Amino acid sequence: MLSYRHAFHAGNFADVLKHTALVHCLEYLVQKDNPLRYIDTHAGIGSYRLDAFEPNKTQEYQQGVALLWQRQGLPAGLARWQHWVQAFNGGNSLSAYPGSPWFAQQILRPHDRLELCELHPKDIELLRRQMAGDKRIACHFESGYTQALALVPPIERRGLILIDPSYEVKTEYAQVVAEVKSLHRRFATGVYLIWYPVIEARFVEQLVRGLKNSGIKRISQIEWGLGPGFNEGKGMNATGLLAINAPFTLMPCLEESLNYALPILAPDGEGYVKLETLAGE
Repeated sequence: MLSYRHAFHAGNFADVLKHTALVHCLEYLVQKDNPLRYIDTHAGIGSYRLDAFEPNKTQEYQQGVALLWQRQGLPAGLARWQHWVQAFNGGNSLSAYPGSPWFAQQILRPHDRLELCELHPKDIELLRRQMAGDKRIACHFESGYTQALALVPPIERRGLILIDPSYEVKTEYAQVVAEVKSLHRRFATGVYLIWYPVIEARFVEQLVRGLKNSGIKRISQIEWGLGPGFNEGKGMNATGLLAINAPFTLMPCLEESLNYALPILAPDGEGYVKLETLAGE
């Protein structure tokens, strides 16, 4: 699992979905004055140079952020994501892409707290360097699952937990279900965003079925494909999010944003957008 480096995938279409959702949820949550705790279980390094070896090797950002970051007239959800990407780059050139910790760092306020977990030994050092000097932030060289469980319920009683593993080890689909159930037992009012790749049907079904049957309420599924769906053994052409206790505005935001972006990122017409409520109130 420690061989995974998100730098190879930074700025791809999965990041567009994940970070549009993250920005929307955080900007919604900070409308209340009460403090907020943000927990990122697989934080990465915080930012990614697009001219570095890893993103240039895969060029995945060319079918993601590169097609949208300067486009005019985006729907509100994508426009807010675009605002932060443009602010990160600070000019007319797309030279880098921010990771989830950076988006959260910008949106959260002085009285909020960020807990960033990263288990890759090189990446945790880069993350600490990126976040140095920000007293709101703690960077943990620890399993995100172990650390998140130790941090909930937060003293703020409000929080968002982003769970974004690599799923390199196939048992992680079942592990995510178990960990979310454990976290939810301790922090039932938290907002959870759980990312997943759509590659092998049996693992996605295991993840979705496990959470649907967990007894947890208010679960939504958002899936976005640039191709027809499962691409067994040939890489990822679709991605998804499972959201628990998300703002009621999230699903309409993503429906509008993803349907707008779909013909831009998948002009051949084979892509899809799926939004479903897995568990109600």
